[in-house]
Amino acid sequence: MSIDIEILNGNAAWPAAEPLLNAVWPSEIKATRPWGEVTFAHADFRVLVEADDAGLVCHVGLYRRHATFNGRAAHVGGIGGVATRADHRRRGLATIALNAAIQTFRHEGSLGFALLFCEAATVPFYQARGWHLFEGEILAEQPAGHGRFDVLVPMVFDLVQKPRKGVIDLRGLPW
Repeated sequence: MSIDIEILNGNAAWPAAEPLLNAVWPSEIKATRPWGEVTFAHADFRVLVEADDAGLVCHVGLYRRHATFNGRAAHVGGIGGVATRADHRRRGLATIALNAAIQTFRHEGSLGFALLFCEAATVPFYQARGWHLFEGEILAEQPAGHGRFDVLVPMVFDLVQKPRKGVIDLRGLPW
């Protein structure tokens, strides 16, 4: 199997990504998840992995946010919408896509750290790829207002800063 990796504008790549995301998380599955009712931000960029035999098989959304960490300005890179088609899992595609996302953030050079939110069951997957638990508080926007975001586990990837505790205010929707 050969693959192609592209990093595209989030809005322009949405028509390609949407069917994959809906296949991985159909509405009946989303309804059973604690995050099923969360309003998420739209990705600024998307890492798309295509297999020559199957089309789009993996997606990672990239977000850039002017947030705060412990009350101070922080330029944060976000990772969200990590999804791999069921028939292409356990082939390293999500790792490849995550590495491309982190490399993109590193090349930018202006981000303090990356942040993602995941279900507890996937924490070991991300830890094995260099992510760390963030044991502080996350604040985010939702249609009902600004407040604590705790329906998913926050994890950070060190770029310049190494946040482990404290308060991160996303100053917008989570991803």
